[in-house]
Amino acid sequence: MNTTALIGAQWGDEGKGKIIDILARKADYVVRATGGSNAGHTVVSGGNTYKLHLIPSGILYPDTFNIIGNGVVLDPKVVLEEMDALAALGVKFDKLMIDLRAHIVMPYHKEIDELSEKAKGKNAIGTTKRGIGPCYADKCDRIGIRLVDLLDPKVFAEKLKRNVDFKNKLITAVYGGEPLDFNEIYAEYCAYAKRLQPYACDTGAVLYDAIKADKRVIFEGAQGTLLDLDSGTYPFVTSSHPITGGFCAGAGVGPTAIKECIGIAKSYTTRVGAGPFPTELNDEVGAHLLNVGHEFGTTTGRARRCGWLDAVILRLAVRINGLTGLVINKLDTLTGLKKLKIATHYDYNGKLIDCFPADISMLADCKPVYEEFDGWTEDISSCKKFEELPEAAQAYIRAIERFTETPVKMIGVGADRDQNIYR
Repeated sequence: MNTTALIGAQWGDEGKGKIIDILARKADYVVRATGGSNAGHTVVSGGNTYKLHLIPSGILYPDTFNIIGNGVVLDPKVVLEEMDALAALGVKFDKLMIDLRAHIVMPYHKEIDELSEKAKGKNAIGTTKRGIGPCYADKCDRIGIRLVDLLDPKVFAEKLKRNVDFKNKLITAVYGGEPLDFNEIYAEYCAYAKRLQPYACDTGAVLYDAIKADKRVIFEGAQGTLLDLDSGTYPFVTSSHPITGGFCAGAGVGPTAIKECIGIAKSYTTRVGAGPFPTELNDEVGAHLLNVGHEFGTTTGRARRCGWLDAVILRLAVRINGLTGLVINKLDTLTGLKKLKIATHYDYNGKLIDCFPADISMLADCKPVYEEFDGWTEDISSCKKFEELPEAAQAYIRAIERFTETPVKMIGVGADRDQNIYR
């Protein structure tokens, strides 16, 4: 069996797009199985920068099949705009497949998302306002509209009318917003359906046959472990499961179908939006990480919060995902810092803890316990072997392996797909 899951091991934005792109060169299938257009991957290749939100990263390779699984919430407008932008760069879509069971993000989802965030005031979660949470909520409430419904004009009309009538009451009576027009939405989305119809199929069945035939399959992660709905920093999380188990439900495969699981992390920690962040740095080091690391969101453009590497988080990711290895990205961003720190434990009211707490109020009171390391000034962006790294950089990577009890199999030393060290 030749299957690999790639998981974000922090709060997302770990550079998964680059790693997925590298592995997709040799993959037969690349599968996106969770999340929606609230996620984003940036891939730098051949002088071009590709911004991918819903389209799997394997789309850049003409021989690779790309699957958007049943666990994804699909915004037709966004995915078609993305396809048009990629087509202008010469990308083909003859091997793109979208599962019939994927739920569709509707205009009322986006409207409710924005109005709900506004109504929460200082308690707002900091969503992307892309309608992802409300779409997943409808899925759980069993009133969602799936791609298979969208493709049937009669079924779509019936379900849309029922939902628009109900959502308009919520929008106007609860949030004081303006009602949405059924006819406008119906016409717009029927046009989307015509364009999406050629890509619609039962991708779970396709994937099952591919795995049985020992095809090389990459499961593409979106977001990160700490944003998982169950195991993350709830309620400051996403609305799906960006962990290994999420691939099983969201791609329609069993857990034994995934052989290897690689966690992707930065050499430091970032997060977007509100919520506790024990190692956050609001000083010149934080500014260094922000600016040198170009830490601005692919989807929103928001500046990311930056801090030292947190090994407590990485140990959680190892445990939840069953990680068999780690990729450490952006090691080059640390170049020039005299001293480096890794949080090995937390101090909570004088008690040393090494597990990530479930209570975010407790997390907010946790103080990181650091181990300090020497930095380096040498340019490492052209290093191809581990031994070429400065001794201090080698020691930093070995410390990560020691703290997580997990091998670091790859190190990113630049943004380009070729700026990597393999071990």
